[in-house]
Order: sequence, then C-alpha cells, then structure tokens
Amino acid sequence: MACVLRRAGHEVSLWAREPEVARAINRDAANPVFLPGIAMTAGIVATNDLAVAAAGADFVLLAPPAQHMRGVTRQLRPFLADGTPVVTCSKGIERGSCALMSEVIDETLPAARIAVMSGPSFAHEIAVDLPAGVTLACVDLALGERLARAIGSPRFRTYLSDDIIGAQLGGALKNVYGIACGIALGRKMGSSARSTLVARCLDEMMRLGLAMGARQETFTGLSGVGDLDLCSNSPSSRNMSLGIALGEGRKLQDVLAERVTVQEGVHSAESVAALARSHALDMPIALTVDRILNHDADIDTAIAHLLARPCGLERVSAAP
Repeated sequence: MACVLRRAGHEVSLWAREPEVARAINRDAANPVFLPGIAMTAGIVATNDLAVAAAGADFVLLAPPAQHMRGVTRQLRPFLADGTPVVTCSKGIERGSCALMSEVIDETLPAARIAVMSGPSFAHEIAVDLPAGVTLACVDLALGERLARAIGSPRFRTYLSDDIIGAQLGGALKNVYGIACGIALGRKMGSSARSTLVARCLDEMMRLGLAMGARQETFTGLSGVGDLDLCSNSPSSRNMSLGIALGEGRKLQDVLAERVTVQEGVHSAESVAALARSHALDMPIALTVDRILNHDADIDTAIAHLLARPCGLERVSAAP
C-alpha cells in the first residue's frame, strides 16, 4: 500500500517493526523479507519510530497482522493528532474479544476517524502496479469519498461503501474459507467440490453478516465474493496454500514454522466459530475449519461429517 500511495503522488512514511526492513527500503527501495524480488516505488521513507511515521500525517493506513492491531494502535495513540483519518487494511478478527479491527481502533484511538479497506488484492501484485479493485468503507461517506480519491487510481480502483461491518467480515472470513478450499484441493476432491464449497462459504458469510448488522449486497461485491474468489482459487493465497499443505497431510505447526508471513485465517477461525455460536448460526464449514486448526480434528473425519449433512432447501443468505 505504500507503493500505491507513493504512485498516487503522496509523501509516504512507512513504519516497519523490523529494523532490517526499514534499512532495505531506504537503501535499496526493496523489502526482501516480505516482498522478495520486487522493486518498490522510489521515494518511500521507512522508519522504526512510530512518532516519526505519524508526524503530520493527513491520513494513516494500518496494516499490521490483525492480532497485533491493538498493540500497534496503543503505541500509536500518543503520536496521532485528534481527528486523523485511520484506514484499517488488516483482515482478521481479534481472538478472545471477537472484535473487528474497527472496534479495536475505536477503543484504542478514540479520536480517530475510521475507514476500512478490503477486497481482492495480493500484496505482491499491487506492489508492481497490476490492476486491482477494493472496497473503501466509511460511515462518513464524505470522508470516505475523499479517502477513495486520495488512495485510488486507474490501476487501484476504490469503490465506496458505508458498510464497515460487512467489508470487514468479508475480508476476515475469506481467510478462513481459503483454508477450507485449500484443504479440499490438497485432498484432491476436484473442481466441482471446490465450487460447491465456495458457494456454501459465501452463504455462511452472508448469514453472519446479516446477524451482525451488515448488508447482503456487500457480500456480492469486492470485499465479499471478490476477495473470497481470490483466496479460494489461487495457491498464491497464504491461507489457501496453508490449507493445501494440511490437505496433503502436513502438520499445522510445521507449516507455520516455515513462514515469515501471517496466515490470518488460522487466528480468525476461533473467533468466527465463537461468533457463529453466539448468534446461534449454522456455519458448519467455519466450525469445521476451527476444529481442524484448533482442536486437532482429523481432516477425513471432518470432511465426512460435512458431506453427511442433509442438503435441505437452498435458501442462500436466508436470515436465521
């Protein structure tokens, strides 16, 4: 996103936790740790100092792993001017609290003006300026429109919404469902099974969204079916590739130990399962992924249980 903003003509200050990342960006316009082999847009200034990064910012994009959002925003609070727009780009749900990222930011940065960015956008693709489209959701549509104009371009298309709940749920749940689709691919269940799975995942996504106050049409847009399609179709997806490895018989901890990037679906699955139970919703795919990841469920047994469920009447996104 720093590359996107720099190409849009902004002065960009990027905060990185790792000193070696900041050094590489400033010295070589490269990030070999998280974007290996990609030349970053020139002119981005990286720092390990949050106060320096936030100083004088017209707006801030937050993209830490979802489980670290609270810690980062607590550190950021003393340095952020009241009323500064803050856009969350992190796609996840906080473990334990089941809080969406906008709720975490509202608690930790109460004077900020919050917006949400979500949609099908692989980091390595947008870094090299391949075309992509995202949802920019903000309750204050006038602010959202200004942010969309500031961030967007012909090759990074920003579509405006005021449904911040739906935009966040789509981004978080697609990670969980990307793991499910990866498991199906790793188990060589075929394309028909994967497409069936995607359709039923979208139905579950809509059910939870409606229960939590989101709008159904949000899930038929970029932050819903758009992001779900990307995460469930491409082995380049971190979550889908994790699912593939599990489906091929590898152990979760062994796969995670090999990776420097975060698979958000691993952490969000527990929260999604908790939300399904708290709203008394039937979300068998999400619950199955949680059991596999967090309760050592046998994959073949879990799949057999899903396939044994009665089909019933297809009523996509029916209210509970």
